[in-house]
Amino acid sequence: MTVGLIPGSFDPFHNGHLEVVERASHIFDEIVVAAIRNPQKSEALFDLDERREMIAESCAHIANVRIVSISTLLVNVARDVDATAIVKGLRAVSDFESELQMAQMNRSLSGVETLFIPSSSNHSFIASRLLREVARYGGDVGQFVPASVQARMLKKFLGGGQ
Repeated sequence: MTVGLIPGSFDPFHNGHLEVVERASHIFDEIVVAAIRNPQKSEALFDLDERREMIAESCAHIANVRIVSISTLLVNVARDVDATAIVKGLRAVSDFESELQMAQMNRSLSGVETLFIPSSSNHSFIASRLLREVARYGGDVGQFVPASVQARMLKKFLGGGQ
């Protein structure tokens, strides 16, 4: 059985992330989406449980997806889920340099290969940090995120959240 591991902070999960999961689901027998607590990023808008719920809601139509959350080395998770490969989406050439470096490190540590899936042009500019900023100032992010994510963002920003 082939297992694709898709890691990310997913804060929030958006249509670019969903595209990568959908496309990878046709390549692998199982997809494990791993929401990561990334200490290098600013304070999270959603906690790990909320992110797992958003991913589950957004990917409910994909039969071979499982969601986990992690706060350890990705290669440890890859080993734990018997990942065939780590799957990363690329939005632009600028993503490639840092993703390549991580892929090489992960392969050196564990032997697990990384598969890059380029996003389609209609998702290539979407970034979670931009969506948080747009939503924080009352902008409409509905065309960039699944409906359940939009509802959670509205609640967070309009319903007394941050």
